[in-house]
Amino acid sequence: MQAVITVATMRESDAYTIANFVPSKTLMYRAAMGVYQAAQWKGPVGILTGGGNNGGDGYALAGILADHGIPCTIYRVSETFSEDGGYYHTQAVEKGVPSVPYTEETDLSACHTLVDCLLGTGFSGEVRGLYRHAIQAMNQAKAYVVSVDINSGMNGDTGKGALVVQSNLTVTIGFLKVGMLLGEAVQKMDRLVVADIGIRLIREDDFLAHPEEVVFSRSGLSLEGPQERLSPEAVEKAGEAGDALPETARALALRSGGLIRVSGKYPLVTDGHQTYFLEAENAAIPVLNLQT
Repeated sequence: MQAVITVATMRESDAYTIANFVPSKTLMYRAAMGVYQAAQWKGPVGILTGGGNNGGDGYALAGILADHGIPCTIYRVSETFSEDGGYYHTQAVEKGVPSVPYTEETDLSACHTLVDCLLGTGFSGEVRGLYRHAIQAMNQAKAYVVSVDINSGMNGDTGKGALVVQSNLTVTIGFLKVGMLLGEAVQKMDRLVVADIGIRLIREDDFLAHPEEVVFSRSGLSLEGPQERLSPEAVEKAGEAGDALPETARALALRSGGLIRVSGKYPLVTDGHQTYFLEAENAAIPVLNLQT
């Protein structure tokens, strides 16, 4: 059974861990090492970076690839650096990694692998400007695409996005995000891996579990009992504008006093108190442990 969390829980857990246990630069390096260990690397590698810590993960990854003799180039879609991102960018450049601005004329055709470090889990809304161009370029490329933490353009809570990177591999940092298991999001990732980097979870939201692991301790309900089966579209129609699907499903379950089951690749089942995404037997999403 794995924790599945909201963007807010991830943000707060990350801040709590940094304030009390692990320096932020160490977490960023662990995240990059998780991405490195999850993939079979073949150069040339193009790393497309945005201005936040998602971009910072890319700079740290560039340094790790350089350490292992794998040729890579950083393509900066933003000239803004987070503090830790700036630190790892400087390291990567000192190790000989080329770092160039991304423009609409940038040619990615020589890259065997492209790494998506543009937009993180906190993104919502419409992708614009160079970010839009970069996502379109990755989706049109013939390269193997690795998304770091989340596919750029995807909302971490809803899984929605008008323009989203289509990845061969997504390495999400810390814990699964709710949006990754919903609706069309699962079609945007050929493979999904979790990199456990030692973030201390401040609260439990939902879970990904095999059916035999599911326990509704507060209501006493069971998967063997009656369930109201709904489509994602029906659940969304029943909710308020802007509500995430799990939130609406929980409200429906509390109102009915029974289990609500929402169809999908990872069916969602909730009694209003506890929510589970169900995974098939022998279909567990792998977790890499990078805490040391």
